[in-house]
Amino acid sequence: MAGREFVVEVENLVKRFGGFIAVDRISFSVQAGTIFGFLGPNGAGKSTTIRILCGLLAPSGGRACVGGIEVAAAPEEVRKQIGYMSQKFSLYDDLTVEENIDFFSGIYRVPRKKREERKEFVLGMAGLAERRNSMTGILAGGWKQRLALGCAILHEPPILFLDEPTSGVDPIARRSFWSLIYQLSAAGHTVFVSTHYMDEAEYCHRLALMNRGKIIALGAPAELKQEMQSHCILSLESSDPLESMKALEGEPGIADVAVFGAGLHVKAVEEADAMARIRQVLAQRQIRIDHLEVIPPSMEDVFVSLIEEQERSGS
Repeated sequence: MAGREFVVEVENLVKRFGGFIAVDRISFSVQAGTIFGFLGPNGAGKSTTIRILCGLLAPSGGRACVGGIEVAAAPEEVRKQIGYMSQKFSLYDDLTVEENIDFFSGIYRVPRKKREERKEFVLGMAGLAERRNSMTGILAGGWKQRLALGCAILHEPPILFLDEPTSGVDPIARRSFWSLIYQLSAAGHTVFVSTHYMDEAEYCHRLALMNRGKIIALGAPAELKQEMQSHCILSLESSDPLESMKALEGEPGIADVAVFGAGLHVKAVEEADAMARIRQVLAQRQIRIDHLEVIPPSMEDVFVSLIEEQERSGS
């Protein structure tokens, strides 16, 4: 993606609500055509940042530029260039699928001569052509999200902001939704998407990991994982995961132990020593090891490690 222009530029952005700092001096940039992910837990500041970039909130400090336009100076101009899909389903349940598309065509000022063409495009892209006369309120969550995305791109915006678009939908619907995001990126749209699902982070070209209002890491998923290579990750399944976790925490050579599914992920300094230590410690407590192997770090491993590092440093 070298050589592409930056369509989102943020420098030392701050947002305060009274004495609370929701966004704390963050800086990043997004190239055209990129799927840029904002990953972090609820309350990290992701939605606040997106609302600032969409011209819906005024920043308390710093600079934000979207599509070459200073957000604070001309929020209305910014909104003409973007599509925005909020966390909360924002369409009208008491309208049909087609009526929602017609309504938002008017809101987004799609030229009348193009409205029918854009409607058919959205219905086809979202797979809703056969549901065009269905009441929106009776659609399953995944179909509603597809419709909301379709309505957000009716006016063909070059930049899309999707705020936790798959929250509350099932894994199959989430994967299907991401296939639409890839289609939009391939067509030249820049997609800025926030999520707290670790698996979705893997789908992004670049990521900003956010916690407590700060960006704690920035880069491609593979780059962020590579930075963890100073440690190894061991997957451990045992007869008593909770007691295993208590037993291993603080042991020499064990940097961290975290719950992962039905087992544990153990971050260790050196593979062979950690394997031996785990077997010895659990054997002493008569805890059976069902599975123990070295695995590549997941995005969740990276994120947990970075958050704990942030907590230890007090930043």
